[in-house]
Amino acid sequence: HVQLVESGGGSVQAGGSLRLSCVVSGWSDRNYCMGWFRQASGKDREAVASISIGSMGGGSTYYADSVKGRFTISQDNAKNTLYLQMNSVRPEDTAMYYCAAARSWRCTTLGDRFNFWGQGTQVTVS
Repeated sequence: HVQLVESGGGSVQAGGSLRLSCVVSGWSDRNYCMGWFRQASGKDREAVASISIGSMGGGSTYYADSVKGRFTISQDNAKNTLYLQMNSVRPEDTAMYYCAAARSWRCTTLGDRFNFWGQGTQVTVS
């Protein structure tokens, strides 16, 4: 039974930082993709960042243009945890943030291609 549990959201002032975490359990694939998505109120869900994990993908990453240079995605295998370091946050970063896991190591921005999702953690930037 695969579970993804996010944490680390909260309220932060513009220009500040947050680190989101996503603990993954029940997952044993060796080559797969992990991603962060967000959905602001009244807007469509969008891909924020992704990382291809394992020898096939080699750790390649993707970032949405809106977060490049500000956000960093990383993974700690020993802790089964995915992170999203968010620096220089802006009010437009306000959204519910979700982590997701895909059985394919070929990452995509299409949320429908991800097999498992967390419940989300709210980020509010003022």
